[in-house]
Amino acid sequence: MTHFLSAGDLTAERALHLFRLAEALKQGWKAGRRSAPLAGRTFALIFEKPSLRTRVTFEVGIVQLGGRAVYLAGGEIGMGTREAVPDVARNLSRWVDGIAARVYRHATVESLARHATIPVINALSDRFHPCQALADFFTLEEHFRNLKDLTLAYVGDGNNVCHSLLLTAARLGAHLRIATPKGYEPDAAVVAEARRAARDSRAKIELLHDPAEAVAGAQAVYTDVWASMGQEAEAATREKIFAPYQVNEALFALAAPDAVFLHCLPAHRGSEVTAGVIDSPRSLVYQQAENRLHVQKAILLALLS
Repeated sequence: MTHFLSAGDLTAERALHLFRLAEALKQGWKAGRRSAPLAGRTFALIFEKPSLRTRVTFEVGIVQLGGRAVYLAGGEIGMGTREAVPDVARNLSRWVDGIAARVYRHATVESLARHATIPVINALSDRFHPCQALADFFTLEEHFRNLKDLTLAYVGDGNNVCHSLLLTAARLGAHLRIATPKGYEPDAAVVAEARRAARDSRAKIELLHDPAEAVAGAQAVYTDVWASMGQEAEAATREKIFAPYQVNEALFALAAPDAVFLHCLPAHRGSEVTAGVIDSPRSLVYQQAENRLHVQKAILLALLS
């Protein structure tokens, strides 16, 4: 890979290679084995949006691999206002070995990648959250072992996480059911790309409006916040529209008996999910968060090795 901007940048083989590398990195770290394959390397972390998991897992992951991270808040750089995005990319290319950018507009991270001579990773944009989806499916593979027979139900907004789940599921051959309110479906172009990839992998993509139909018999149930960062003004309206899509005990009971719950976090207990579901023994949300660290280390090594 040159950059990692979307799950569309991966083939199934490359995704599975990253999983095996992440698995080895995770097991090695837990066993106390330390190495520094990125010794002497420096990575720039550009964050236009607040972050807990993404910032910490990238910073810690780079340090665990022997490198260094430089954190750059969006207000400090002013990409597109104080300084043009191409100029930011060209300057950083002279100083550091790679960039991870968490941005409002996907066009920003695409522009960084076009003008940088170093690898660029999409650490979240309004269109995609590829590192999250890769960690999600790594977590599911850890738990169930076989992704080909897996049915994942996503209930909620057709947002950036939903888009990345679509593209990742399509490449890995999983069955993905998506239930959204009318008018909040995932972008048609992303769905079309996922369905093209699904023809080769034999994945199954279903777009639904009934959350019960999506969850029925599924091995995993996933949800996300109803209003993403930048949509705060819509929060009250969305709360009413999405109320029937809450993953509560009654809806989760329709899933398979061994079903697990997933959420990319942060979560709003009492809105998109009840405390009883997210805090239950069948919730894998903290395993997902932990696996962000190791999957992102695998991505870094794939790009910088």
